Amino acid sequence: MSRVHNFNAGPAAIPLEVLEKAQAEFINFENAGMSIMEMSHRGAIYERVNQEAQDLLRELLNIPNNYKILFLQGGASTQFATIPMNFLTEGKVAAIVDTGAWAGKAKKEAEIIGETIVAASTKADSYMRTPSQEEIVVPDNAAYVHVTSNETIGGVQYKEFPTFGNIPVIADMSSDILSRPIDVSQFGMIYAGAQKNLGPSGVTIVIVRDDLIAESPKTIPAMFRYDTHSKANSLYNTPPSFAVYMVGLTLKWIKEKGGVAELAKINEAKTKLIYDVIDESNGFYIGCAQKQNRSTMNITFRIKSEDLEKQFLKEAEAAGFIGLKGHRDVGGLRASTYNAVSYESCAQLAQFMKTFMQANA
Repeated sequence: MSRVHNFNAGPAAIPLEVLEKAQAEFINFENAGMSIMEMSHRGAIYERVNQEAQDLLRELLNIPNNYKILFLQGGASTQFATIPMNFLTEGKVAAIVDTGAWAGKAKKEAEIIGETIVAASTKADSYMRTPSQEEIVVPDNAAYVHVTSNETIGGVQYKEFPTFGNIPVIADMSSDILSRPIDVSQFGMIYAGAQKNLGPSGVTIVIVRDDLIAESPKTIPAMFRYDTHSKANSLYNTPPSFAVYMVGLTLKWIKEKGGVAELAKINEAKTKLIYDVIDESNGFYIGCAQKQNRSTMNITFRIKSEDLEKQFLKEAEAAGFIGLKGHRDVGGLRASTYNAVSYESCAQLAQFMKTFMQANA
């Protein structure tokens, strides 16, 4: 079977071993005579799948016991609204750190719910870096500070996270969760769409501190209350059962690979292959993000002319490299090198880039 080198930004690559395991179990899961997709989410088999995925995530990220893990629907985009619905109470403000398109979407949704301020912005630098701790100004009445750990479109990633005392930090980690070790206790809440590092689209992971969701406001619908899903162990309504099952398989794969710390080493090594080609190209390739904030998940770059970029994409696709076109809002080129993208794929892309440069410099 011929598989392409998948550099899509999301939905993105899933480990081949995970896909093969799911394929083998697809029709008859654990000799139940039916697929996991056909089972009741109230049944013992699915409840165990649901709990195992939570337990693995807690183990791999070393999540403290005073945090709940929720499997929700609607993607990270729904969380942009759900977060202020639950936490932006009267007299409080939402403090958004504006580092690009996804932070901007979180801000836009929060503004609908209540008072929202921009605590810092890197717009003047075309969103090609993250702000320092000193640049972020947070008022005392902030309900929370929202950060986007990795901006998929710009290819910009926090290397260290800011802290603000008793004011909780809420982080959208959709595009770099489980790509490197993090200290979960630094955050009040972490959330992530699964379709980049955790499995297929359809489920959103929420990791949230107990005290923040002890009692969600009664003024919002039950489906948008975190305490609803916490009390029901993510089984309040019919869950995205196949997606949760796939997340569980992906977490097992991460554990088999040596865990998050080992994956971080691999991610650094494989993205260095591509960044080195950009840096050593004498201006043929132009990296977008500032070096100190370059993402290990989304490598954004340009070529000196748009005609050459179009030619690059055409030749790359013919050679089996898929998903290298930059986001429609910014153009250019982007290689998304999530956990499931192999070192070998990155090495072959780096070689293709060198060959293309030699032919077109």
